[in-house]
Amino acid sequence: MKKIINTSLLLLCFSSFSAASGQVVVRKSSEPFDAFAVRDQVLLEHEWQESLRFQRQIQILQALPLGCLPVAVPYRYFSCGSQFYRPYSYQDKQLYIEIDKPSAITP
Repeated sequence: MKKIINTSLLLLCFSSFSAASGQVVVRKSSEPFDAFAVRDQVLLEHEWQESLRFQRQIQILQALPLGCLPVAVPYRYFSCGSQFYRPYSYQDKQLYIEIDKPSAITP
């Protein structure tokens, strides 16, 4: 009797956990299906989401804020208080990309 109660208790514990999965699509077996096309579409959507996430992390300015100081070492960048920007030419325009604080090179 104790073994049945332990087994029942164990089953009850396992049944209380819910499983989560991605989107489930049910189709008729007579419909044509290209698994590789689905895989490629999922990869493209994932790459797009990663691209959007990455873009939100990068700050690109078309003009520097007032009071930025040019610095030449270890490479050319601008110090604007606690933020640092590196110049970048794109389509004949000067842009500034936010960078981490550069560390000075010591010989």
